[in-house]
Amino acid sequence: MKKIIFLLIFIIPGLIMSCDSYLDINEDPNSPSEADVTSDMIFPGVEMNIATGYGNYLRTAGGYFSQQYAQLFGTSNYLDYSEFNMSATRSSSTYSQLYTHGLLNLKTIREKSTENEEWGTYLAATTLRVFVLQALVDAYGEFPYTEALDDENLSPKYDEGEDIYDGIIAELDSALYKVSGTETVCTNFLFGSNSVDNWIKFANALKLKLLMRESNVKDVQTQLAALITEDNFPAEDVSWDDCWTNEKGAANPFYQEDFADYFAAQFNLVANLAFMKTMSDSNDARKEKFFEPNDDGDYTGGISGSNFSNTKLYKAGYFCRPLASFDMPVYLINVFEIDFFKAEYYARYGTAADAKIWYEAGIKASFETSGLDASDAINIYTTSYPYDNANYKELIGIQKWIALGGTNNFEAWCELRRLDFPKFTSVTGDEIYDEANDVYDPSKYTAGTLYTPITVNSELGDNQLLERFPYAESSSSRNSNAPDNKLGNVPVFWAK
Repeated sequence: MKKIIFLLIFIIPGLIMSCDSYLDINEDPNSPSEADVTSDMIFPGVEMNIATGYGNYLRTAGGYFSQQYAQLFGTSNYLDYSEFNMSATRSSSTYSQLYTHGLLNLKTIREKSTENEEWGTYLAATTLRVFVLQALVDAYGEFPYTEALDDENLSPKYDEGEDIYDGIIAELDSALYKVSGTETVCTNFLFGSNSVDNWIKFANALKLKLLMRESNVKDVQTQLAALITEDNFPAEDVSWDDCWTNEKGAANPFYQEDFADYFAAQFNLVANLAFMKTMSDSNDARKEKFFEPNDDGDYTGGISGSNFSNTKLYKAGYFCRPLASFDMPVYLINVFEIDFFKAEYYARYGTAADAKIWYEAGIKASFETSGLDASDAINIYTTSYPYDNANYKELIGIQKWIALGGTNNFEAWCELRRLDFPKFTSVTGDEIYDEANDVYDPSKYTAGTLYTPITVNSELGDNQLLERFPYAESSSSRNSNAPDNKLGNVPVFWAK
């Protein structure tokens, strides 16, 4: 029998997430039988499941691994992330939430929509499935795919990341082929309407990202050219943004975890010196949209690998907290990401003039997403970071790092590993902050670079990013086919 998991109330440590009456199906003692379950009943809950794991846990970890966040004075919840560490147990609940519950329910929706030839819903479910599977490859590198989600196979084989990417691109192509553009989609939060058009655009943008990641290791220029030529991408950011309310269990998951006063919360996140000083040195107005000023009205950042627990000078009020609200969006893909992908495409395969156009468009789009006017971006692309095709990877890499720091920190970590910018310099965290003598000298940091944390993952050493998560314990512990973990310095396939 197929397994349908009504995980429509989502639990993470100390937190229950919900967004609508759709999420209360579990509470009905007369819940529908398997035969009576419809896609409309399942789909909104699946969306909130994904929003909770992706929009909170992966965002938080990605922010630390990208040196956009540092650890607040006096707390230690994410100090291991600040040291570029991830354990097999830390990510297990989120892995299970996304992989087991999310993907199982999406499997049910895909099967039901196939039976009923509801190809709009099939495309929407496939697009979210591909989104989740891509995020898991980007985090773990390898996991069960071809033998996954089978109740009778308790030890599915782990597939290589490249094979999973090829498979999910084929899944997207097949789902896109089935729609004409006139189909409807079941009830959903992401776009609100039943039109399939936005899902087609989202699927195309997701495919663009997949192919650009693959392009580092295989020739996908023909497929990229077809997508770029068709140019049927979202004109607005794709996000869950109209389904959050200011109450316990119904607010944005990132906000609720580290910013809300619904619980006896322990605040952790502050700006990282690397991220903040890069924006400050170029008079980047986005910093005021991404972070609160400190108690003195200044914009300052902490250091990776420390929480300043012994400091006399730099107390909690010295550092800047990220701006967050109960109704902030959970972004799946931003317009500026699409623009930057186009800029990279033209830099590699087209003309420098076209690359420049899309590079500047990406910066402008990021400012607009931040609530600023496109004209506020002029100093960034004319003075601080003017386009130069010879250095396209550095320029796009730094601007993506900044733009994603306010919307999607997990994607920032992915693009850091792929583009290899910003780069590390020889300056280390303990040179910037001498913990023993409580001496903090931010002037030693160079804008637009990374630095080795004061205390760093022993698998990495100096001047290395964490390249992957260890396999989630919930996936590998009872799987006889689970391979040995790879070290944290082993890149996922597209970053080799």
